[in-house]
Amino acid sequence: IYQAYRKAFEADPVSIFGGIIASNRIIDVPTAKDINSIFIEVVVAPDYDKEALEILRQKKNIRLLKIHELSIPSKSEGMLDMKRVKGGFVIQEVDKGKINPEDLTVVTNRKPTAKEMEDLLFGWTVVKHVKSNAIVLAQDEQTVGIGPGQTNRIWAAQNAIRQAGDKAKGSVLASDAFFPFPDVVEAAEKSGITAIIQPGGSIRDEESIKVADKANIAMVFTGMRHFKH
Repeated sequence: IYQAYRKAFEADPVSIFGGIIASNRIIDVPTAKDINSIFIEVVVAPDYDKEALEILRQKKNIRLLKIHELSIPSKSEGMLDMKRVKGGFVIQEVDKGKINPEDLTVVTNRKPTAKEMEDLLFGWTVVKHVKSNAIVLAQDEQTVGIGPGQTNRIWAAQNAIRQAGDKAKGSVLASDAFFPFPDVVEAAEKSGITAIIQPGGSIRDEESIKVADKANIAMVFTGMRHFKH
C-alpha cells in the first residue's frame, strides 16, 4: 500500500495539501508516517495497523474513518446511478467501464506495446472518475497528469500535460469522450505521448487517426464513453 500511496502522492504533490486520502487496503506504518508529514484533513481505509493508528492519532484535527467495504470489489452489474434534476430524477445503469484488450479496436498503423496497453487500461479506469471533459496521462500504471472538468477537450489535455511536466514524455493518454478535432492528438505528439485510448465516434475520427499515424502514436477505440457530470 505504501508504493500505491507514493504513486498517488507523486501524481499531484501540490493538490494533496488539505486533502482526503482513501485506501482500499489497510494503512501500514510507513504509509502513516508519510501521511503525518503533510497536512491531510481525512483518511479513510478498511482498517489501520495498530501502530499506524497511533501514529496518525498524533496529528491534530485529522479525521480517521474505517469502512470495511472499501476492501471489497464493487459489483456494478445491475446497479443504477441516480441524478436529481428539477421535477424528478434521471436514472441509468452504473458505468461499469471495465474493459479488456480484446474489447478495444486498434485504429492506427501501430499497435500498442504490452506496456502501453497496461497503461492505457489503467488510464481508462482512472478517467472514469474524473469530471468531464477529462483527460488522464498515465505511465507505469501511475497517474502523471489529470485534466478535469474543462469546457473543451483540448484545455483538459493541456492541463494534464502541464501538470505532468517532463513525465508526459513516454506516457499514454486516456480521454473520457471522443476527439471532435485532431488538436488533442497534435498536443500529445508535441509532448512525447506514445499511445491514446478514447471512445471514438467523432465525424472527424479519420483526421485524428491520420495525425496519430504520422506521429507513430498508437490509438485504440473503446466504443463507449465515460462522461461524468
